[in-house]
Amino acid sequence: MATSASSPHSARHSVKTSQFREIASGLGYPEGPVYRPDGSVLVVEISKGCLSSIAPDGTRSVVAQLGGGPNGAAIGPDGAVYICNDGGFEIVPIGHLQVALNQPTGYIGGSIQRVAPDGSFTTLYTDFPVPLAVGAAANRLCSPDDLVFDSAGNFWFTDWGKTRARDRDVTGVYYAKPDGSSIVEKVFPLESPNGIALSPNEDRLYVAESFTRRILYWELSAPGTIRPNPKTLDGSYLLTSKIPFEACLDSMAIDEKGNLYVASFLPHGQDPNSRGGITVVSPEAEILEWIEIDIGTPDPFPSNLCFGGPHRTTMYVTLSGTGRLIACEVRIPGKKPAFGAV
Repeated sequence: MATSASSPHSARHSVKTSQFREIASGLGYPEGPVYRPDGSVLVVEISKGCLSSIAPDGTRSVVAQLGGGPNGAAIGPDGAVYICNDGGFEIVPIGHLQVALNQPTGYIGGSIQRVAPDGSFTTLYTDFPVPLAVGAAANRLCSPDDLVFDSAGNFWFTDWGKTRARDRDVTGVYYAKPDGSSIVEKVFPLESPNGIALSPNEDRLYVAESFTRRILYWELSAPGTIRPNPKTLDGSYLLTSKIPFEACLDSMAIDEKGNLYVASFLPHGQDPNSRGGITVVSPEAEILEWIEIDIGTPDPFPSNLCFGGPHRTTMYVTLSGTGRLIACEVRIPGKKPAFGAV
């Protein structure tokens, strides 16, 4: 049974079909897992500023040293790896955990990067156009977090923003071409937008806001085009804000039936000995399951996940706080990504 005894929801058919197992440890605040056809998993390491590859036996190798804070990753139509670089965080040890906090000293902004197969990289975007001059820094990318490609070959991404001592960035969602020629702000303003995903038929765009603890979606009429919703200021629909244990939200993945799997952190407040989890939500907003991350050392910070394996029934999860990549088997195959799939 995947739900714990304290879970507020009982799954009719448990999503998780095996225990979690550790794939790799000692990683530098890992996020953005991407499964590769050879069985390896790409991860970004925010505190080490790099993109790494984890072999099936757990061996780590550096693919590219990117600087800043590489955060989300996805394979593009050209086979390259596209990176959301958040510009770095102040990462401090708290007990057995590493915790990402405020904007770091020396921060110069965020970016979108492209990593070629040989490990060389280019920076595609550091800012975006705005219709009016509303301040010198109004159009900069603050902290790009997560991205998803559509079948048209372009990508959506979130900008999570940076926190400082007494203020925080207000950011949004963007749509861009992978050749660096076009970037458009599609949604503004949002509060701490983090995970992003497309429904299987690409008619919904989902976004999880970390600190409001809610999942929003927008209806799409074509690639990159949001269908108007006159009932809300930003055109969004609220999928749910009924997150188990009031956990905060990080990144997400989606299965082939359209269910969302959202990494959910600090489910019991600022308790370093609590266990984070994966909230599974149906397209109809039903909380299907709470999958507690139980793999020895408590880790309240699951950060991101992807599906892999020959049938896309292995779920890989990054545990940023303790620097691990773990995996388990699941009943429903993950949605096939637009590019780079097995």
